[in-house]
Amino acid sequence: MKKFSIFTILILVVVTSLVACGPKKAERPIKVGIIDCYSGPPAVYGEDALNGFKLALEEINKEGVLGTTIEYTTRDTKFKVDVGLSMAKELVMQENVDILVGTISSGVALAVSEYAKEEKVPFIVWISKSEKITGEKGHRYVFSTGENTYMAGKAGGVALARKPYTKYWIAGDDYEYGHAIADAAWRNLKELKPDVEMIGESWWKVGEPDLTPYLTAIMAAEPDAVIFCTGGASMANIMKAVKATGMSEELPIWIHTATDYAVLKALGAEAPEGVMGTADYHFYYPDTPEHQAFVKAFEEAYGNPPGFPAFHGYVTAHLIAKAFEKAGALDREKFIDAMEGLKVDSPIGELEMRACDHQLVLPIYMGVTKKVPEYEFLISTDIVTLSGDEVMPSCEEIKKARGE
Repeated sequence: MKKFSIFTILILVVVTSLVACGPKKAERPIKVGIIDCYSGPPAVYGEDALNGFKLALEEINKEGVLGTTIEYTTRDTKFKVDVGLSMAKELVMQENVDILVGTISSGVALAVSEYAKEEKVPFIVWISKSEKITGEKGHRYVFSTGENTYMAGKAGGVALARKPYTKYWIAGDDYEYGHAIADAAWRNLKELKPDVEMIGESWWKVGEPDLTPYLTAIMAAEPDAVIFCTGGASMANIMKAVKATGMSEELPIWIHTATDYAVLKALGAEAPEGVMGTADYHFYYPDTPEHQAFVKAFEEAYGNPPGFPAFHGYVTAHLIAKAFEKAGALDREKFIDAMEGLKVDSPIGELEMRACDHQLVLPIYMGVTKKVPEYEFLISTDIVTLSGDEVMPSCEEIKKARGE
């Protein structure tokens, strides 16, 4: 029997150590709990995000993550804070999920974020847009893969500051998102153009069916331009109303997500032309091979192009997979460490999860609604791209907002 040389033994020890220290195979599937709105008008966003997530899982689970697959369970928040919080608790305590994902409502997101912090469960927000989520109320256990009101407001402020308008009226949904987008847009507009004046404001309850009286009063006040701050539950109503009342022909209007496919497709001929809008995703822009491939795959799977929620859902799934691979184990704390500063390829290019606030760095596209021959619905035209660095708060601003 040949004796092993000391050198050979050392080699075997090193190799064995490297194998032992490498990523461990998970003994079970990675479990993701999704809390979102799947009933009423906001459901169009929830379903779109879920479809994007599912499309990504089909790609991810072919090769697997840590030797296993990613599974998901959904719960309907019904766009209510108490219901959303209850569903989050159910997913954590009864379904034993590794991660929570959602939501549409910013109010739900903030409530679930506090719960996630208490239970030390990672929570990835993919649609809710309040800047408080990763700003003032941000913490180790919450992340955002969608743009927030700071980013949208700054983009809107930049766009409007380039216009000759001086007198503004602000109106929108009387809840967290509505006021957050109003504050962000006005703050940035005022900073860029100090001579602007807010001559009035109007607020209505979420889902208000008849907005005509509000719009009639606004037009009577004769502002130079109007900033509408409406979310998923009211986007269709405000877009229909500005066209029906003729406001879109009389006054310049800016509404974040007014140029989104999910909004314009559903409205069809009822959508108003000439409305300024901002969004972080359009299925027709940018026109690159990688983006075209994503859009084609989504259309083949679901029969329609992806909206911004689908894009967010798709990116979220790939971030989860890559973070667990980097973490090397089914461990929540290691997952969070891996997510910080993580870069992932997306249909619109490489994106980074910023470490200082857990906010995905995303570009914002500014445009104007218009009917074009290529589509049966309005799209965003004259698009101007603002990079994430141009619209996001600095890490120093985040620290100040959190009192750190």
